[in-house]
Amino acid sequence: MELLRATFWSAGVSRHLLAGRLGYSRSKANALASGLLEQGLLEEAGLQDSSGGRRPETLKLNGALGVVLGADLGATSLDVAVMRPDLTVLAHHAEPADVRAGPGVVLARMRTLLGRLLQECGATPQQVIAIGMGLPGPVDFASGQLVNPPLMPEWDSFSIRDFLAEDYAAPVFVDNDVNLMALGELWRLQRALPNFLVIKVGTGIGCGIVCHGEVYRGANGSAGDVGHICVDRSGPRCHCGNLGCVEAMAAGPAIARMGLEAVQAGQSEQLAQCLAQHGAITTMDVAQASHNGDAAANAILQRSGNLIGQMLASVVNFFNPSHVFIGGGVTGIGPQFLASVRQSVYQRSLALSTRHLEIQYAPLGTRGGLVGAGVLAMQETLRRARPA
Repeated sequence: MELLRATFWSAGVSRHLLAGRLGYSRSKANALASGLLEQGLLEEAGLQDSSGGRRPETLKLNGALGVVLGADLGATSLDVAVMRPDLTVLAHHAEPADVRAGPGVVLARMRTLLGRLLQECGATPQQVIAIGMGLPGPVDFASGQLVNPPLMPEWDSFSIRDFLAEDYAAPVFVDNDVNLMALGELWRLQRALPNFLVIKVGTGIGCGIVCHGEVYRGANGSAGDVGHICVDRSGPRCHCGNLGCVEAMAAGPAIARMGLEAVQAGQSEQLAQCLAQHGAITTMDVAQASHNGDAAANAILQRSGNLIGQMLASVVNFFNPSHVFIGGGVTGIGPQFLASVRQSVYQRSLALSTRHLEIQYAPLGTRGGLVGAGVLAMQETLRRARPA
């Protein structure tokens, strides 16, 4: 199974490269690959470019093994997909959702969407080999249940596995949504970076930690809950009950709130027009106003980026990552927000921690959580498979 796992993480690879990555001789890698091809676990997927000599054949997980279901639930969105074992997306759907509606309503909708997508692919529930799901709250990974989630209290200890077991016999793996984003980036990178962070900034703020090539979840699954780090003791009260949490002061709702305050103070005509037209101001309204040169909107995004950078500087000093990838709804804001985060981190972090640090938007963008859901499902399924 080690060769199967290596093939999955390589996203299409030759026998020669597999031998090098696993430390096998070419003859051993060839023999194992041939056996897995005969068993129908691997398939050949075309020739690769030649580096001299015969062109090598690409190996990948056999699509006939079945399909994988992925679901990425955010505080205000639901993303679901049906994928092949190599994470090729066969069908996908995204729509707004409100986790505060409770698990019964949200999961019933997810069940309907997954069934519809399976029909579109011509697949059946019996062909599902694994299910991966991300949730916007602290997850006990062993039980797959949320534990005292601040944004969604009705979900506390609700068994998503039992709910989905009514439709699928496949194993269900549940994790925090930003951990899935980290898994998605780790898969994209083929584990080339062993130590990095993924920060999600949306309705809340969370951090996925990749340490020595694995997602680090901590003793009880709450590692990376950076949104409740205090950045101002005299700041507003957070929904967790504490004052001045970075989530309450710099996440999406806080940006929208500061936009409304700017209108009330007569500081922004552009945002006032948004309020008059739509009856509300959103994070993207502030981003668009900033893009159009609105001074108040610029100041709001700079303040948000600075506060997130203030929090992140402490995390960088502690963990010393090589990269920080920023994802979530904030990725649509643009370069000014990212520049503010970078400036704050570099000003506040130790020189050695930032000497080779790169901070950028997550390359997978809004797809990161869904890709990570597929990675989680396949990774855990392969880990539990009997050795070949």
